[in-house]
Amino acid sequence: MTSSNFDLKLKKYADLVVKVGLNIQPGQRLVVLAGLDTAPLVRLIAASAYQLGSRFVSVVWVDEPIHKIRYQNAPRDSFDEFSGWLFEGISDSMQEGDAYLQVWGRDPELSKGEDPDIVAIHRKTRAKHYKAIGDQQGINAVQWTVICPPTPDWATKIFPDISEDAALSRLWEAVFKACRLNDPDPIVFWEGYLANLAKRREYLTSKKYTALKFKASGTDLWVGLPKGHLWAGGKGKSSQDIPFAPNLPTEEVFTLPHKDQTEGTVTATKPLNYYGSLVENFKLTFSEGKVVDFSAEKGEDVLKNILAMDENASFLGEVALIPHKSPISQSGLIFMNTLYDENASNHLALGSAYQFTLKGGETMSVDEFAQAGGNDSLIHIDFMFGSGDMDVDGVTADGKAEPVMRAGEWAFDV
Repeated sequence: MTSSNFDLKLKKYADLVVKVGLNIQPGQRLVVLAGLDTAPLVRLIAASAYQLGSRFVSVVWVDEPIHKIRYQNAPRDSFDEFSGWLFEGISDSMQEGDAYLQVWGRDPELSKGEDPDIVAIHRKTRAKHYKAIGDQQGINAVQWTVICPPTPDWATKIFPDISEDAALSRLWEAVFKACRLNDPDPIVFWEGYLANLAKRREYLTSKKYTALKFKASGTDLWVGLPKGHLWAGGKGKSSQDIPFAPNLPTEEVFTLPHKDQTEGTVTATKPLNYYGSLVENFKLTFSEGKVVDFSAEKGEDVLKNILAMDENASFLGEVALIPHKSPISQSGLIFMNTLYDENASNHLALGSAYQFTLKGGETMSVDEFAQAGGNDSLIHIDFMFGSGDMDVDGVTADGKAEPVMRAGEWAFDV
């Protein structure tokens, strides 16, 4: 694409994030956590936020390659140390009403070849400190959005047989398409599309299913749903009743499983990129909600460390439905990035559930949420298991099964 065309779409991307994703309000501040190599986009986002009336945009910059330097050079006994002020500052800003944006384009293989035990300690330490932010996201305390713009290291992993410039250009084209930035007015498009997702979530919430059954090649899974579960998707609302979109792009509707009621086996259909480590071709077996067996062709040590992150990391916190014909799925591209790959496939999440997916969950204590069937953990890690041959049934209170998806597509209209 030409430079002028690229600049125009990048500006559209920034405006989409600020106006639809975050829905910045006049006088509201914004705090951003961003990778250094996303700086050009972040500057446009800041400009767009100020133009909408934001009082102050603060950016916390992170340089991912620094982690690799640390893995290779820091003392082996230092990886449980962390600069606590980093995430505490963001959490404090959110508590004061600032919107929160995370901007990241991770290298899928940043941690390749590094000591998995050291990497695991680092990730667990980071997760402990990030939890204060995650807890506020879990109750939609403020508007928050996650985006993943292309970066050179990521692009060359997706397109390894062409030059870095060509790879980056191709990945940008794929991201622009996924975000519908080729549309004459992406903001108008997304407002309509998010409204359609809202209709699907409202339909599913009204059904009050007690469980979902998933059947496909390599997957035979029963996922119980707690009483009072709410389906989310499209736009959420902050505690100040401000609409926003947590992810861009987004194709999903989702809710929380009952922590103790998942049974059966699930096989992943796409790789999982976990902070620079890939887990591929993996399978999980559940009993009474917990993973009791697992295997992976690649990254099994990473998967083992994920499941051992804390006592609830091996239970589920999310179940999400996405039609196989979603635009990201139909692109045929494996992004090795959860934001995009999860929006191409039905997926589950290990770890914490979002409290806003349970009626009254935002005001529950951790113990009350757990008693209602919700899971609390240091992690929330999505993995993809949907396919074009997957059937999904909803189980009603009287035990009847109703079609929700057939051959990967919606079995109901809204």
